[in-house]
Amino acid sequence: MILGNFAEWNLQNILVRIIVSTVLGGIIGLDRGMKHRGAGTKTITVVCLGATLVMLTEQYIQVNFTGLANMNRMAAQVISGVGFIGVGTIIVSRHRVRGLTTAATLWASACVGLAVGIGFVEGGVLTTVMMLVSLHVLPYVEHFATRHSHYCNVFIDLEESRDLHMIVRQLKEAGVVIDSIEMGESRTTGAGTSVHMVLYLKKTAGRTEVYDILMKSEKVISVDFL
Repeated sequence: MILGNFAEWNLQNILVRIIVSTVLGGIIGLDRGMKHRGAGTKTITVVCLGATLVMLTEQYIQVNFTGLANMNRMAAQVISGVGFIGVGTIIVSRHRVRGLTTAATLWASACVGLAVGIGFVEGGVLTTVMMLVSLHVLPYVEHFATRHSHYCNVFIDLEESRDLHMIVRQLKEAGVVIDSIEMGESRTTGAGTSVHMVLYLKKTAGRTEVYDILMKSEKVISVDFL
């Protein structure tokens, strides 16, 4: 053990686990709260503490009621149950999905609480550190990769679905490769057709050219790039 043996059942270890769970949950929640996300300090700390209590209860049953405890059962219920909480943080707004990172953070925080609750404090601490690194560093890496990617997502609102074939023909004539196309009812205008296309551009600066092609058509109501 790097930090010590916290798996033994005694009052000192119980206090350490609860305190560490509170601190780790608070750190993760504070990071999300500073970014004004849905689940902040209070929510994530409570989730982390609740998961810790579940594992403490599991070990308590095992120590005091031999043969009645199943160390996997309650933990499995926490992992699946927190998923339902996470779903409530996911919001589909126009063409964007928001709240996925918050939902994942809630789920991971519960897992941290489970680890700390059973005495695997080192795993909880290291996972928290790597979560914070991922939440702060990976967005820059993703932004850099996206800027230099030849793929782009385009959302187009058309007056009628039959106008799509003309758009496709114009893009192909410009040398744009269409990777995939999805169609549905327009959420922006309430009428017409919404088209989601994944395009492969031969040059990363070709988005302006694609935008000009799309906006020249009178049948195109709006264009949005991701």
